[in-house]
Amino acid sequence: MMSFLGKLILKILKNANLKELSKHQNTNIKIGNFCDFKFYNGYKRISFGKDINVRDNCHFLVGKNASLKIENNVFFNNNCSVNCLDSIEIGENTLFGESVKLYDHNHEYTSSPNFKVEHQKFTTAPVKIGKNCWLGSNVVVLKGVTIGDNTIIGAGCIIHKDVPANSVLINKQEQIVKSI
Repeated sequence: MMSFLGKLILKILKNANLKELSKHQNTNIKIGNFCDFKFYNGYKRISFGKDINVRDNCHFLVGKNASLKIENNVFFNNNCSVNCLDSIEIGENTLFGESVKLYDHNHEYTSSPNFKVEHQKFTTAPVKIGKNCWLGSNVVVLKGVTIGDNTIIGAGCIIHKDVPANSVLINKQEQIVKSI
């Protein structure tokens, strides 16, 4: 059972998120507990459609010079993460299973003369997810990907290239059971 103080903190956090979102949209958006919205100064565009539902523990980041567009009737299940340093667009009537991650960027790195991964330098490419899509639990969408309309992405898939419209994509895995 949650204490009075815990409920008060949740309410303050949720109100802060709603206040930040109200600057960018005039729609009906439902936000669960422990969600985080970080919109950095100098972003290009943030657009939210109507009837967006965001469950618990979701994270949204929009960096400087980035744009995020979420159309009407989009559902984010628990623990989703949208990380936008370039451009991410999500079409209407799209569903995200638990723990879906969207990244429109990768860290830059050098291999010679010495290997180094940059902490604050990125390569970017837009991500576009069509209308009427369903991304199952634990799907990861990487930079530069377009997912066509009316598409289902099976649980656990890592999407690193385009998926055509009217498709079902599954991660073919072989399960091997051995006797002990």
